[in-house]
Amino acid sequence: MKFATTLKVTAAAACLVAFAGCTDLKPIQAQIDDLKSQVSKLQGDSAKNASAAAAASSAAASAASTASGAQSTANQALSMAQANKASIDAINDKMDRMFKKSVSK
Repeated sequence: MKFATTLKVTAAAACLVAFAGCTDLKPIQAQIDDLKSQVSKLQGDSAKNASAAAAASSAAASAASTASGAQSTANQALSMAQANKASIDAINDKMDRMFKKSVSK
């Protein structure tokens, strides 16, 4: 947008110079050709930037999916660790009762 405005202002200034009595249009034509090449270059850059943005968005989505899978795996591991702790606590209690029973005899 900013470039388009600048381009319009430059073109308007070039027209004013031409209407002010300038009889040699070659410098103006050179400026116009230069502006055309700049516009072409900016259009190419814009297309490259759009492509890079799409690739970055895709990579971000992939990373989010991978992170979600990792969170799920971590939650499963936590659940398993808690179940194992409960089992170990139960075994320790049983061993303590057995030890107390054998000592009291």
